[in-house]
Amino acid sequence: MSRSRWLVAGLVGLLVVAGAVFAITRTTGTDSARRGFAEYAPEKQFTDATTETFYLPMSDGTRLAVLLHRPAVNGQAVEGKFPVIWHHKLDIYPSPKDGVGPREAGYSNLTAMTEHGYVIAQVARRGNGQSFGVRRGYHDRVEAQDAYDVTEWLATAPWSDGQVGVYGCSNTGDAAMHAVSMRPPHLKAAFAGCFSWNKFDAMRRGGIAAQWGYGPTRTVADDMKVTPVTGDEDKVLLRQAAEEHQQSTPLAKMWAGMPYRDDFSPLVGSRFWAEGSLSTYADQIRESDVPLYIVGGWRDEFRDQGIVTALNTSGSKLLIGPWLHCENPGLALVQGAHRFFDENLKGIDTGLDDAPPIRYATVSDIDNPTGPIDWREAQAWPPTDSGHTDFVLGGDGVLGSFAPGHRKFTVNTAVECPDAGSGSTVQPCHTAGEGTSYTSAPLSTDTEVTGTPLADLTVRVDRTDAHIFAYIEDVAPDGTVSVVTEGRLTASLRAESEAPYTLPDGVPYHRSFREDAQPLTPGESVRLRFDILPLSYVFREGHRMQITVTGYDHRESIPLPDAHGSAIEVVSDPAQPSLVRLPVVEP
Repeated sequence: MSRSRWLVAGLVGLLVVAGAVFAITRTTGTDSARRGFAEYAPEKQFTDATTETFYLPMSDGTRLAVLLHRPAVNGQAVEGKFPVIWHHKLDIYPSPKDGVGPREAGYSNLTAMTEHGYVIAQVARRGNGQSFGVRRGYHDRVEAQDAYDVTEWLATAPWSDGQVGVYGCSNTGDAAMHAVSMRPPHLKAAFAGCFSWNKFDAMRRGGIAAQWGYGPTRTVADDMKVTPVTGDEDKVLLRQAAEEHQQSTPLAKMWAGMPYRDDFSPLVGSRFWAEGSLSTYADQIRESDVPLYIVGGWRDEFRDQGIVTALNTSGSKLLIGPWLHCENPGLALVQGAHRFFDENLKGIDTGLDDAPPIRYATVSDIDNPTGPIDWREAQAWPPTDSGHTDFVLGGDGVLGSFAPGHRKFTVNTAVECPDAGSGSTVQPCHTAGEGTSYTSAPLSTDTEVTGTPLADLTVRVDRTDAHIFAYIEDVAPDGTVSVVTEGRLTASLRAESEAPYTLPDGVPYHRSFREDAQPLTPGESVRLRFDILPLSYVFREGHRMQITVTGYDHRESIPLPDAHGSAIEVVSDPAQPSLVRLPVVEP
């Protein structure tokens, strides 16, 4: 059973935490990173592949563009029936429109599996690329029905053996999972990375709008630049499709019009946070009995979403590496997918079913995705039962101090992080002097934190609302500060309720319906509890842990209108101390 304890000033580095590690295997370095991935390399069966493009009509008559790769020898398609793996994307050719650009290379390279006896299909989603139709919202049920239609057509094609898998990452990972939610009879496996289990919790985490998810926004001229399907070299059909695309839902307007989880969007005619969320179809996903391979990264804002998906589905595999959104440097992603699909589409005993369901990387340098890395395997998440250590935010700015006092700061919405990246990979950053920080003494030993932290703050604000951010940071001996992870909450959405699906132990759920909003009374104390994105990180001996609290993050796309210049106090009261609860692992 998990137990918690206090950590007070002067004891940092001792960290004698109650509990015991269970069902966890530790392996170190690149050899373990390759285990089950690059080492899975059956001999090639075929030397090359043929390609063809065409339009495929859906059940409502809308035509979707398809790029098909079939196993071939000497340029000739091989006769016979093969399992099929397909990708529901924004253009049948590799494109930055897919939301991850060149970072999707590992997923695009799955076309190489034709050499091992697979047919690979790239299908442009309606309202995108070469396909006809209108994109309604972002992963609506019309698009999900398309996924059903495509899966069943692929299963009955003359070159198919009826075994179909789907894959994708980022928005195409969502698309792959929505295909699962439709339960097509011939869908037998899904390999998906960096997707959202719940749209609101991913795109408005803590009630705060993310900086991405507003595209594609393209003109007819933009769409006319894509490569047309065979037979449409004069682009007559492409122009017709491009003109239809202009009726697609303007995503920025849709998201801005739905600040609460239960909001109705007139642009799509539904409460779209629910319609577009996989969590709405949790029962269908479980009933599908489709094996899932879920991939995430410790520097991806969706890392909690993959974990929650694994907690709410049976028989899934979860891999979390030290990566950004859909980036997998140093990992042979194709080999991992190959092993998974061989197991589930060809019935080959690759040993994957016998492997622990979770593989994750423990890192000690958040800014270096290639190492040092400690790869581990576990039966459950969190993978330890080490208890939780409460790090009190002292009024004197010391992490672990019970010193009373209130630390006040002024919100600055002009903060910039020029080297933080862009789009879906943009990272948080520490800006000296912004917010208020609480710093530990130098650690006397390496200290591992693995799991989902919790912020439990008491604050006073001189406005009726505030965006509150809590950052866990690593301060190196030379004073360099690295943000390891962060959490956030809109103060007016602090009300907690029972979650409609399983969350990691101790994680509070904020329903965030319109009726749940509770404006602040300026100057009065209020308690806020919210989760911080999960991590598996080792703070090295001699480094310091630091918690920074701010009222603005450069990544939020819709700041509160009166946030700039507002005053926020973090209250340090011995009777109700502000703290961050960390899942510290017993050595």
